[in-house]
Amino acid sequence: MPHSVNQTIYVVDDDQAVRESLCWLLESVDLPVVTYASAQEFLANYNPEMGGCLILDVRMPGMSGLELQNKLAEIECTLPILIVTGHGDVPMAVRALKNGAVDFIEKPFNDQKLLERIQHCLDQDRAQREARSMQRIMQARYEQLTPREQEVLVRVVAGKLNKVIATELGISSKTVEAHRANIMEKMHASSLAELVTMCVTVGLR
Repeated sequence: MPHSVNQTIYVVDDDQAVRESLCWLLESVDLPVVTYASAQEFLANYNPEMGGCLILDVRMPGMSGLELQNKLAEIECTLPILIVTGHGDVPMAVRALKNGAVDFIEKPFNDQKLLERIQHCLDQDRAQREARSMQRIMQARYEQLTPREQEVLVRVVAGKLNKVIATELGISSKTVEAHRANIMEKMHASSLAELVTMCVTVGLR
């Protein structure tokens, strides 16, 4: 089952039999897995650098799965969450979905369906982390621009022509062209469309 080397499946369920069953299933397809008997135990061991996904039982003594989900949202945890629920807890699972969980599956679950949903969560986690990495790269490139280049860039992204930018900044059109060339080089952009996409990545519109 494809996954990144730094992705782990975190199982939070108070039922030891469920934890052991999931552990056996995931290890059988070479997925790293760590299990926790309670939401509190998971929180105590939480690391923001964790990659992978969280399989979370919605109903547990102490802190429930929904309460853990809320706590994780407060600390901006981006681990995709797959809710595991009993037949009578479907409404709680629906609430979890509305709060941002990726999916839910009812007990007793089909192994293949569970693995497919886990793979979906892992794919989402990978995409999210790649996007965050790209955002950091784009931000670093943007910060290499001089204050004047940043002023020009804001106007270029807004769709303004060189002569308009020149008038607004009190410089010549040739100087604007020179700044644009420097911006393209520093941002590693091969086209205006690519430059605009990069700027959206760093929150510049």
